Amino acid sequence: MKDSVNDMRVSNRQEFVKFIDLLRKDFLANPESWENKTLPDFLEALSAYADDIQGYYDNIGQVTDANQPAWQVFADIFKGAIIYE
Repeated sequence: MKDSVNDMRVSNRQEFVKFIDLLRKDFLANPESWENKTLPDFLEALSAYADDIQGYYDNIGQVTDANQPAWQVFADIFKGAIIYE
């Protein structure tokens, strides 16, 4: 497992659990780097980013179908919700 939320690759449920814990630790250690610091703001961004994530993959040239459930897609949605406005 990587030490950073952005570096971690998630391919199964156990790694996703570790990712969520790392996300929590990142918020506690670096709240200034989070755009969405309250639960309502984070959940709003989570919803919006889940809707827009295919555009993210398309923009970076990553061949990923966001309509196919995958642990990495879920993790990417959570990472996006940290900064999504």
